[in-house]
Amino acid sequence: MSEKYTAEEVELKDLESNTQPAGMAQIIPSNAHKQPLSQDLLDSLNVAQEADNNKKNLDNIGGTNGLAEMLKVNLETGLTLAQVEEYREVYGPNKFPESPMKSFFQLYVESFNDTTLIILIIAAVVSLVVGYIEDPEKGWIEGVAILIAVQIVAVVTATNDYSKELQFRQLEASAGEDDRCTVIREGNVLRINPTDLVVGDIVSVKTGDGIPADGILISGTGVKCNESALTDEPEDLLKNFLSDPFFLSSCEVSDTGTSADAKVLCIGIGANSQWGKIKANLAGEAVNTPLQDKLDEMVEIIGKGGFGAAVATFIALVVMIWVKHDGDDVVHHVIEAFIIGVTIVVVAIPEGLPLAVTISLAYSTMKMLDDKNLIRQLQACETMGNATNICTDKTGTLTENRMAVVEGWFGGAHLDQAAFPNYTPKDTVKANMSLNAAVNSTVFLQHKDEKGKLIVDGDDKPRPKVVGSATEGALILMLRGGKWETDYQAVRDMTFSASRDMQFPFNSTKKRSTVIIVDYEGKPKMVVKGASEVIFEDCTHFVDTDGETKPLDDGKRAEINGLINAMAGRALRTLALAHRSWDNVNDLPPDYRTNPPDSQELVLDAVVGIIDPLRGDVKDAVKTAQGAGVMVRMVTGDNIITACAIATQCGILTGKGEMMSKERYLTLKGTPELEAILPKTMAIEGPAFRDLTPKQADMLLERCQVMARSSPDDKYLMVTRLNGHGMPKDEKEWKDLHPNLDYNEMKDKILPGYEEEWKSTRPNGGHIVGVTGDGTNDAPALKASDVGLSMGITGTQVAKNASDIVILDDKFSSIVKAIMWGRSVYDNIRRFLQFQLTVNVVALVLVFIGSVAGYDPPLNAVMMLWVNLIMDTLGALALGTEAPTPDLLDRKPYLRDAPLVSKPMWRNILCQSLFQLIMLNVLLFFGAKLFDVNDGNWCQNFEVQEGEEKKEYSEGKECGGFTALCAGYEHNGVCFDELFKVQEPGFEKDCLKCMGNDYTHFTIIFNAFVFCQIFNEFNARSIGSDWNCFRGILQSKMFGLVIIMTLGLQVFIVGVGGEFTRTIMLSGSQWWQSIVLGLISFPVGFAMRFIPMEEDPDTFFGYDMPE
Repeated sequence: MSEKYTAEEVELKDLESNTQPAGMAQIIPSNAHKQPLSQDLLDSLNVAQEADNNKKNLDNIGGTNGLAEMLKVNLETGLTLAQVEEYREVYGPNKFPESPMKSFFQLYVESFNDTTLIILIIAAVVSLVVGYIEDPEKGWIEGVAILIAVQIVAVVTATNDYSKELQFRQLEASAGEDDRCTVIREGNVLRINPTDLVVGDIVSVKTGDGIPADGILISGTGVKCNESALTDEPEDLLKNFLSDPFFLSSCEVSDTGTSADAKVLCIGIGANSQWGKIKANLAGEAVNTPLQDKLDEMVEIIGKGGFGAAVATFIALVVMIWVKHDGDDVVHHVIEAFIIGVTIVVVAIPEGLPLAVTISLAYSTMKMLDDKNLIRQLQACETMGNATNICTDKTGTLTENRMAVVEGWFGGAHLDQAAFPNYTPKDTVKANMSLNAAVNSTVFLQHKDEKGKLIVDGDDKPRPKVVGSATEGALILMLRGGKWETDYQAVRDMTFSASRDMQFPFNSTKKRSTVIIVDYEGKPKMVVKGASEVIFEDCTHFVDTDGETKPLDDGKRAEINGLINAMAGRALRTLALAHRSWDNVNDLPPDYRTNPPDSQELVLDAVVGIIDPLRGDVKDAVKTAQGAGVMVRMVTGDNIITACAIATQCGILTGKGEMMSKERYLTLKGTPELEAILPKTMAIEGPAFRDLTPKQADMLLERCQVMARSSPDDKYLMVTRLNGHGMPKDEKEWKDLHPNLDYNEMKDKILPGYEEEWKSTRPNGGHIVGVTGDGTNDAPALKASDVGLSMGITGTQVAKNASDIVILDDKFSSIVKAIMWGRSVYDNIRRFLQFQLTVNVVALVLVFIGSVAGYDPPLNAVMMLWVNLIMDTLGALALGTEAPTPDLLDRKPYLRDAPLVSKPMWRNILCQSLFQLIMLNVLLFFGAKLFDVNDGNWCQNFEVQEGEEKKEYSEGKECGGFTALCAGYEHNGVCFDELFKVQEPGFEKDCLKCMGNDYTHFTIIFNAFVFCQIFNEFNARSIGSDWNCFRGILQSKMFGLVIIMTLGLQVFIVGVGGEFTRTIMLSGSQWWQSIVLGLISFPVGFAMRFIPMEEDPDTFFGYDMPE
């Protein structure tokens, strides 16, 4: 197309074009195109970044009408159900291909990237080679055992990573289960899951909706789309029939212009959409959460301590080569010492901590889905646990979003809730109300579900579902009931033409929606609907009981204002409906198409009172959140009287305080009295809030629980002032926000302030703020929050994309559950940390003491790898999946930088470590006598080196004498111990070879150590001073399963490990004695919690509720 048009010219040509009207396109019968519609042809209409060529290709097949004919779709009624099934078979489903997933083998190979494992493998190979050279029969065993242990670690690591990836794949798949889009099929308007769309479907999209498939505009004027997610185009793009009618999936409708909605013909779905082709090549990179970053820092610190312990142990073992072994076999003993040192590093590094975070987050996100919390950003789960503020909407979150008109002022007469059901409207009132409610609305009633079945209520009576604004839905339902008996759809069809009339959806700044229509006589009429007190201010006349238009005098204004306030005081949402008429189009302002004259000379038709019942769980949920130190703030568009009435019913307003309306603020502005009142103000109107200084806003926010008549900018300013996100960092950023103001003069006078000033008043950092939002305009506040919470039912796609958590049922109680789950994740990590640090301290100190004392390491390399495996992986699984309990909400949130290990946790770690070290060292030094076993790893049987019976050793004696002297001993190791070990130094090395070891002593130590950890795992369930570590144990099925698994694996490793693990099957008495020693952990755990130790109160943040 060689011609170029401005946006205004394009709009004009849209309205005037005979080939493609701006309203609903019609099928033009033609036989010009008989070729089958292939996927290649559809792809030629949908090439990325080629809108001009795509438009030419569309024109070549007859435009949208030609395409519709080829698809055999009626653009008014949509596809038939038979066509839907046929096209799904031909063109496939609307499902995106998953990004490539790493195979188990890839993850297995990547697990060997760990530096310590690489060093351990190298050391094990050296040990294997040297051991085999020295003793071909048994010398290789230790090296092979370590390699097997490393293999097990690698397999477990890969299994964990693979399972985690699968879990998140399942989570991603379930994330879209509750998504819905509006489609027209067989003339019926249906709400279906976007994955059920097919090529040829007619989709209806509104402002804020996500685009579920690639398509072509067939109806709508002034429609704009935000394609930045796909094309990086920062500006909203105008969609029209002349140049760019193409819609792209994964993008958003930012404005429907003068149309209630835009209708789109689907041409590219799933893998064949532009987004699908891109997504097929995407591989997501995992991003650490803040808690994971904090744990990584702790892992590094612990690892350095472990490295120090490893070096000290290595030095001790090397010294023992000369102290214990007279400097013999230096290479063999140095390799063995090196392996022990590297193993200590492996054990010391608590790689289970990041694993515990992953397991806990994955488990929690799946469980939170059952509680109607869809986690879009993983870090939101843990962050929500320490939220100190929740700024919540009212409609649909605190209330049921099932609105109904129950009271009102109609044509000069007030009807209370008793009289309204029997009200019969006069013709003039009925005509004006029906026109305004039906035409000045984007809502519709859905009579059938996704399967085509009639929607009914609990009594099986037809009950249509309101799709769109519940407030507008209340007016539509009013027209259907009582004495109104009006078909809203018929009124729309008869009076509104998209190609002729103008529709302006609700504007949050002007607090109104407007429609301008031209009747059959060519006379324009404007209908306006919005916030009662705002619309009422713009009215100069009203319709009286006789249907006559009368001037609004002061007496009538006072009367109507009184009714509005009275209804607001009864927690009713009030709407005003008004109109204005002209004799002909020429009387309208020149710019009426873009700037409707809806703020002056209006005629008031009615004021309706709409009730939206509170959700049954709201009061308890709000009380629970407040008890957890979380300030709940209601941010609503209602007037301040209605807002406070509803907030009182919810329990949000606690105690007594001041109300600051805009009018009252203006009378106090600039006076000392204002700053005296602000700290006591419980409710404020948005226009007053946005005019405060930063200092005054801080005073207000210590107490304020309600913001009425708020705009999205007010909500954004409140959030920014609370958490500091988006605060201007310097003069340049400040001037970007306030380009016409002097920085030095005004920086301390207008919101949101600046970073230096903000930080200077908050030594502990800002608040953690959760914000709910459902509309497109809520996106800035959602982004500025620490946790954005969008509504799954009423929320727009723009709001969902800006949020971190989607509340699938729109309930406030689900938000409180998110807080509880977030705290559970945090505490689960601390449980595992308490457990892991105890294991590390005991294992490292025990090995070091044993080495310094001249023993072989009491826990050898394979044993320590085994402990590392079961305590890291299984411990993370057991303690990372503890379910949340209501008592988590009995405390305030933690500060952002609060330490992970609290004072009570240090008490628990040190007490358990001290007990275990005392007990294990008693076993090390006295265990042989206590259990009547041989000391250390003792050799039971020797044989003389083959062919060396006559060999003389250093003392001039022959080795053959050993056989004669020891022939009568059942275990000639006893003979060696009694006759040769002390009297004949060096004899064993020169003459004998050990043929059988007794590992009983160190197996008992190993067994007692493991059972201490198993039973201490129960103690670790309590990170405070609660002595009952079994509380809720029956609900922790995963914990019980892990304990049983660990016990079974321990029996296996002791019983069959043999030379690989240097263990031996113990007797029955030795088993139960080991278990009893481990059970002492319970009384120690009970007693230690009576040592006075409480968490530092300075680590908590949050609020005590005002009284």
